[in-house]
Amino acid sequence: MDDMETGMDDRETGIDHRILAALRARAADPRVATAARALSGAGEHGALWITAGLAAATVDGARRDAWLRATALTAGAHLASMVVKRIVRRPRPPHVEPLVRTAGRHSFPSSHATSATAAAVAYGALGAYAVPPLAAAMCLSRLVVGVHYPSDVAAGAALGALTARVGARWMKAGAHGRRGRRS
Repeated sequence: MDDMETGMDDRETGIDHRILAALRARAADPRVATAARALSGAGEHGALWITAGLAAATVDGARRDAWLRATALTAGAHLASMVVKRIVRRPRPPHVEPLVRTAGRHSFPSSHATSATAAAVAYGALGAYAVPPLAAAMCLSRLVVGVHYPSDVAAGAALGALTARVGARWMKAGAHGRRGRRS
């Protein structure tokens, strides 16, 4: 899909390319490259976030339903990003050398950013305050490893936040569902 088909003009595309190139250059520091690769690997298919949600559901029995619903929202956001990706079909950035292999050829939106942001919003609402900074680092890692444009990451983050916010009432209902149940 060319820039005319994505609706981006040359100025927007140029900014996207320059920001990506600048962040990808940060990987010249081996510590940054190693951290970015590790984050990208952990976030593949939303695995880090789904595992974290299931672990929280296991240890926080009083809010197990809320954690399971938050995990379902996170997984659902990831699936939604994959559907959008198949519709848009934007190729990955060709002007930088990627540091990691990817599961697919398409980059818009970033599924890593979608699931990370959905987890940040949903799990953050349940008090997991360490998740939002880790999610932000995950989003940046996709630029540092050179597999997404900034607009891919921004769109993925928006999709993840929207999914989590739309499901917030349903998720929080799970936090109160166990108290009113009879044996």
